[in-house]
Amino acid sequence: MFRIEAEVDKERRDLLRSRLRDTNTAASPVLRALRGTPDERDVPLHLWAMEDTGDLAGGLVGHTWAGWLHVDYLWVDRTHRSRGLGYRLLARAEHLARTERACAAARLETWDFQAPDFYRKQGYEVVCVIPDYPPGITEYTLVKRLG
Repeated sequence: MFRIEAEVDKERRDLLRSRLRDTNTAASPVLRALRGTPDERDVPLHLWAMEDTGDLAGGLVGHTWAGWLHVDYLWVDRTHRSRGLGYRLLARAEHLARTERACAAARLETWDFQAPDFYRKQGYEVVCVIPDYPPGITEYTLVKRLG
């Protein structure tokens, strides 16, 4: 018999993550080959576009893992949109991921009211569509080969 508990517990979360990682590594030759290599760990990649005043005009927060760039957030202040800043941030992240971290591809998620068309114009391809996530919104997962 088991007791199911619903509570936030960082120690058990870390134990669960470790055990899942060990199970996945044992089951996958690809993940096993990553162990002990630089690609095994998430490496943050952050870019900031700063105004002369010191205010944040835009930024990109992501990370690289296993030869992939993952863009977590890309944001440009309303007053700077449609001027190429988002393109410059994304292109710079892709360049750094490709040249300094040997990434072959990039991935990201965006909602229908955010920027799926922007990412398509940058060469990203939709590989997953989740309607009604959250209710009333569609989420897209997009990928791009970096070359």
